[in-house]
Amino acid sequence: MNSDTYKTIISSSQGIYKEKGSRFVSLAFPISGQEEIKPLIDKIKKEHHEARHHCYAYMLGHERICWRVNDDGEPSGTAGKPILGQINSFGLTNILIVVNRYFGGTLLGVSGLINAYRSAAMSAIRNAELIEKTVNEYYEITYPYISMNDVMRILKEENLGQSEQSFDLECRILLNFRLSAKEKVLSRFSRIDGLNYRYIETR
Repeated sequence: MNSDTYKTIISSSQGIYKEKGSRFVSLAFPISGQEEIKPLIDKIKKEHHEARHHCYAYMLGHERICWRVNDDGEPSGTAGKPILGQINSFGLTNILIVVNRYFGGTLLGVSGLINAYRSAAMSAIRNAELIEKTVNEYYEITYPYISMNDVMRILKEENLGQSEQSFDLECRILLNFRLSAKEKVLSRFSRIDGLNYRYIETR
């Protein structure tokens, strides 16, 4: 993959793994921020209230440096880490995987638990549709009306995305482009008299 692309899942998916009477029901969700995680987990705990454990792992951001694991009462390292391990194995980000364990009465031991949570997480990922997305930079540009043709030429030649625009004596456009195109695009804009640009976000 290029440095300005990342892999995630298109929509939620489910998987299951069974071992010695225990059922491990896995749920995978595409997410874009940490604020989405707690409401999702709370909802899952209500829907799977008979499950003994609700273990999870998530990864956020195209740089894949924001993550967390939770064993929810299982022995340390036997649940969250194996789930995260599958997220890493598939090279995914912007994803939350929760595995709900319905206890079957037989202890599985450390290695058995690790295998069960890993297999359940893998099942949810394999049942999901994966997609490769680009990392985009979002900017606001303002410029005098007289520079309209120069700006429009760049928008067309660089195939820039637009979300908002207003044209008056001073014109304004909200636009986006791939992270890898940043240096080239901003360099071209900087050569237009009276044009100013302001960074908004990267996502």
